[in-house]
Amino acid sequence: LCHVFLVCVFSTGSSLSDQVLQTPADIYSRPGQPAKIRCLHTSPSYNQILWYKQSKRQLQFLGYVYYNDGYPETGVTVTMEGSANKDQNCTLTIKELSLSSSVVYFCAVGNNQYDC
Repeated sequence: LCHVFLVCVFSTGSSLSDQVLQTPADIYSRPGQPAKIRCLHTSPSYNQILWYKQSKRQLQFLGYVYYNDGYPETGVTVTMEGSANKDQNCTLTIKELSLSSSVVYFCAVGNNQYDC
């Protein structure tokens, strides 16, 4: 049985009324099964959701969603879809849980002001 613990954070510059909501809080599932984690924020100032994995005091950047496009890092076994806009769901899917998936996953929000 795999256990995934979830945390969410805000980037600097957020107001007290802004929230980041990540659901579910915990996931219990069998190895080999996929898992989905949703992240949503309430600030119109942010257009990017970043996903991280923490294991054994090591933080790994998994990738990000910018507006409506997901950009996972090379070599990670996750997908990212949805929207990084206010009040929209962004979903991280872990393709196959394993015993090494029993870690902390979390999302953060940011504002990428540089359009290429």
